[in-house]
Amino acid sequence: MKEGNIIQDKSYKFAIRIVGLYKYLISVNREYVLSKQILRSGTSIGANIEEAQGGCSGKDFYNKLSVAYKEARETKYWLRILSDSGYLNKTFFVSMFNDCDEVCRILAQILITLNDK
Repeated sequence: MKEGNIIQDKSYKFAIRIVGLYKYLISVNREYVLSKQILRSGTSIGANIEEAQGGCSGKDFYNKLSVAYKEARETKYWLRILSDSGYLNKTFFVSMFNDCDEVCRILAQILITLNDK
């Protein structure tokens, strides 16, 4: 990972948290459907950011970051579903949601900046 790249670092750390959440949901709650959804979207954010870094053009870079942003928004949705259906306690939900929201805001600002060029 490129040192000093905030969005890569934050999305990677968030993905690790998502993996931990997935393990918790399947082992403690025996929840397999929603847990798989959040695992896919939550780890996809960083994967798309990594792909963007290897993009062959500016447009490719923008498109991959756009997909990462959409995956982050989807992850926020699954977090809300898990919380409102009683699978996540309030403290854990707020922590995960805030981390995801921060990634969303950073990605949104990057996309805005790229769009202005």
